[in-house]
Amino acid sequence: MGTLEYCSYKDGAVSHSFLLESGRWTLQGTWLTRDALPAVVKGKLLVAWKQDNCFVMATKLTFPEAEGADDIVIQSRGRMTTQERQYTFVVQHSLLGQVEGEGWIAPESIVQRYWGVNDKQRRTGFETLRQIGADRYHFSGGVMAGHYLTSTIEAELVRQ
Repeated sequence: MGTLEYCSYKDGAVSHSFLLESGRWTLQGTWLTRDALPAVVKGKLLVAWKQDNCFVMATKLTFPEAEGADDIVIQSRGRMTTQERQYTFVVQHSLLGQVEGEGWIAPESIVQRYWGVNDKQRRTGFETLRQIGADRYHFSGGVMAGHYLTSTIEAELVRQ
């Protein structure tokens, strides 16, 4: 399935292409952790839609300039809710383990939050994808353990 027509949220001239349409994306930006210098992060994302308003997304993040840094692999699947601008998802994350979350589709951005399932560190995260062009988004997010910020990411997503 290509685009979910009822989910192509349009308000004025804005129409989301990330997540709401199948596609391939690249990511390039900066990863920050508490005790390290900022690191260059690059990635590839693949979004696909299945039947029954369900999507799958595969993400691989690499750190090309950080010697010995492990790649981050994220496999997500989600479903649009009946509100048409909200979704829920589950994730298998190579750093966080099993994760659940929810997202909202706003006129100019997509916002989501997530939490580790059975995570002793009580890790949670928050991400915002602000549309800056038809096929470009500014992505920022962070992961917290309890009340403390442990990592952040700031990047640009470009549709291929």
